[in-house]
This record gives sequence, C-alpha cells and structure tokens, in this order.
Amino acid sequence: MAHNISATGDTTYTLSLQQKLATLLGFAGLFILALATFNMSFPNKTFWLTLSLGAICTGIVWFGVNQYQNKTAGIKNDGIQFKSLTSRGFLAWMLGIFLTGLYIVLYFYPQYLGLTAQGESNTGLVALFDPLSKLLSGNPASQWFVYGTFYTIAVVFFGIKFIYKYRHNHYQRLRTFSVMFFQLGFAFLIPEFMSRLNSDTFSLPYYDLKNIWPLNHYNFEQYRVDEFISAGNIGIALLIFGVASIFIITPILTYKYGKRWYCSWVCGCGGLAETAGDSFRHLSDKRLVAWKIERWVVHSVVVFVVVMTTAVIYSYLGDASKGYWLTRNTFLIGVAVLLTSVFAGVMIFKRNEFKKDAKYGAMGYLAIILVLIGLHYFQGSQLFLFETETLRSTYGFLIGSIFAGVIGTGFYPIFGNRVWCRMGCPMAAILGFQQRLFSKFRITTNGGQCISCGNCSTYCEMGIDVRAYAQKGENIIRSSCVGCGICAAVCPRGVLKLENDSMKGRINPNEILLGNDVDLMKLVNEK
Repeated sequence: MAHNISATGDTTYTLSLQQKLATLLGFAGLFILALATFNMSFPNKTFWLTLSLGAICTGIVWFGVNQYQNKTAGIKNDGIQFKSLTSRGFLAWMLGIFLTGLYIVLYFYPQYLGLTAQGESNTGLVALFDPLSKLLSGNPASQWFVYGTFYTIAVVFFGIKFIYKYRHNHYQRLRTFSVMFFQLGFAFLIPEFMSRLNSDTFSLPYYDLKNIWPLNHYNFEQYRVDEFISAGNIGIALLIFGVASIFIITPILTYKYGKRWYCSWVCGCGGLAETAGDSFRHLSDKRLVAWKIERWVVHSVVVFVVVMTTAVIYSYLGDASKGYWLTRNTFLIGVAVLLTSVFAGVMIFKRNEFKKDAKYGAMGYLAIILVLIGLHYFQGSQLFLFETETLRSTYGFLIGSIFAGVIGTGFYPIFGNRVWCRMGCPMAAILGFQQRLFSKFRITTNGGQCISCGNCSTYCEMGIDVRAYAQKGENIIRSSCVGCGICAAVCPRGVLKLENDSMKGRINPNEILLGNDVDLMKLVNEK
C-alpha cells in the first residue's frame, strides 16, 4: 500500500461510509420537503413533517460526530482548502446559487412555497408545516414560520456539530450553548407562545426579545407602538424594555464584555454564522481594501437607519402630541442634541483614538443628519427623506432583504460567514463603536510566543489580520471584532487571550517594523 510522505500530508479527502449514509439520510429529509414544495399531497402531514425534519437533524449530527470522533480534541480544519464546497469551487457556487434562490422565493414569491391569501388553506411546503405551527401558536404556518423552523434547526443541530468539533475549548462550548438557547427560546418558541395568548380583546405584537434596535428597525413604527399600548401593562413593559435595551442594557453589557455578549452569544445572525457557517469562516476577505469598504458601508447603513427611524417616529407625532407626550419639534431637537452630545463627548475625551479619516467621516455623517433635521425643523420642508413609506420600503428591500438575506446568508460559501455582520449590520457598527472606545474587552497578545503560523488570521471571520497584532504584542481592540475567540482557539502557542480588564493601557499601539509590512519604507521615511 502506497503512503504519502510529502510534508503537506495526504490532500485527498473522501467521505467515510457513515458520512455518506448521514448525507443520504439528510437528503432524504430534504426530498420530502421538495415533494411538498411541488404540491404533493401528504395524508398525514404531522408524520411526514416529523420524518423529514428528524432525518435532516439526525443526518447533521451523525455526519458531524463521525467527522471528528476519531480525531484528537482540537481545531480540525483538515482539507478545507482542497474541498470544492469550502474553497469557492463548483459545489460552493451551486450551494450559493441555491441558497440565494431560496431567499429570493422566500422574500418575494412566497406563493411558490404554498402561502395563500388570508382565510384560505395553505398548500405545498407551507401547508406541511401547519401542524407544527398550530401546535405552538394555534395559527396556520406562514413562509416566515417555515424559515424560522429551518433557521432554528440549522443553529441548534449545526451547533451540536460545532460543540463536538471545538470540544476541547470551554469558551466555544459555552457561547455555542448560549446562541442555541437564545435562538430556540427567544427567537422561535417564545414569540410563538406569545401569539397563543392573543384573543379578540388582547393582542401582543410578534416580538423577538433579543432583537434590539436598530436590528428591529420597525419596532417604533406607529402600528407597533399602538399595539404595545393597547396590550396594557404587558405591552407597555415590552415597549419600555425595547427603549431600555438601547440606552441602558446594551451600553452596560458592551462596556463590561465588549460586543461579543451580543454578536457571539445572543444574536441569531451571529449564531447562524458561527454554527452553519463555521466551515466558511476562512473565506472572509482579509485585504486592506475590504476593511476600508467595510467601514464606510456599515456606518452608512447606521446613518440610514437613524434617519429612517427618526422619520418614522416623526410621522406619527403631532404638534399637539396626538396622544403622545412628545411633539414633532421636541423630538427632532432631542435627536439633534443627543447625536451632537455623543459626537462632542467622543471628540473631547477620545479624539486621540481616532485616525484622521475616521474623524472626517464622523463629522460628515453628523453634518448630514443635522442638516436634514435642521431643514425640516426651520423651514418645514417636506424632504423626500421624511417620506416614511419610501424610507421603510427602501431599507426593507436593500438592507433587510437583499443584504441581510440574499447576500449575507445566501453566499456564505463565497464571501464567508460574516459578510452581513461586517458590511451591513447597523447593530454591529453601533456596538463596535462602543467596544472600541468604551469597553473593558480586549484580546491580549504575547508577541514573544508567536511563530507566525497565520492560523489566527486565516480563521478570523471578521477579516482581521490577527497575526500582525500578535507579532507586535499589540492588544486587539478592533471595533469589528465579535469576540468569537476562534483566533485564540486555533493558536498552537497560546499567544492570544480574551480579557476584560481596566480601560487603562487597553489601547497600546506598538509600531514595530516587520518584514511583511506593505508600507515598510514609507514608515521608515516618516520616522
């Protein structure tokens, strides 16, 4: 029998018999769903739905356990650069196209999944999920219930695979249990149970408790506020919780733990990226140009959502309050004062921690918002930006549907698993701002132990060149870092450590000239 004695080892990777059987079982479950999509009638929907989902879940866990059970504990990314699915090969493109098509149908053509007009019986795939939906909420299924079920299955069962793969690392196990718990409980089960409480005299809006503004940009629209108020004390409590989450809960937790408390422990988007998207984390773009684009795009989305939310709230306030304690002008003045105060405080106390382009960018964004508010306040002009329906539909289409769904999730196999978190998520941008300037969290590095293997940079899903920081012994306090801890987990020398400590000395830039610095001579000349 011939043996491969090359330094790189055997680069031929095939599925074991058990993995092939697990794959076959999973595809059998998907085949049942495909038959339902094409309107095949199932006499006992409960049985066939249970059989289908059971086969898919069992296949995922069986495949994952078999993949890692005979290997020693530790990060095992064997062969990912040689597999078509994980190296942007043919299978990756096919999967990306399939997922993208699925999202397009889900968002824009749900009738092809069997969704019918209200009052009519569902057909196709949606009808197959009616028994589960009626069990949880008492209502027929919708395309969003079908999507939520698939989403939760992906997070929970790929999460089991993730835990088994990273079983040597307590931090990875703990945070994966966390995202599984929040997705299953807070994002899926609790909202469905809340719907069961509704009646002709009492109604609560659908509310994912862990979805905080600006992710739930619709939470302060008039119909939502009216529903909260009409639900009595419970609704008022949920509305207050939504406001407190923005101004109290989020800043405190980010100060203590960094943005990882949300992006890697709670968020559903992050949960899917970490579990189902784990095999694609190395595909995140590490180039400098990607980082520059990322900063401008994600902060432009924040400005968009701030303007949109301001316009939406403004639209249902009145000069005489109309039942609300705020008037339109008072609200606009309050928004302007709040944003100006934050900007002034940062520029006074944290100005040395900004680069020149970041300062100019912040001033430009603030000026845009204040000019829009000022024109509307002083001249009473009906700016097109304050046409709330236009804003809502534009944001919902471009950001909520195309960016977050079609591109952000559909193209995991092409762009990596965190393209939405890097480029489009306004929550990530706001938490990143707080983490960079007002947080105790950092990743410390021991440069003397670094052997420059590059594992940390390769598997950073946020596109951070972690190795460059490690080589210099410099703390990593990047606003984009979600604190997933994979860089520390894959480091063979224990160079990296996630810490919460005092603010003093947290930012420690260390300009050591390295042989791989692109602008080495430029830096020498500047000295």
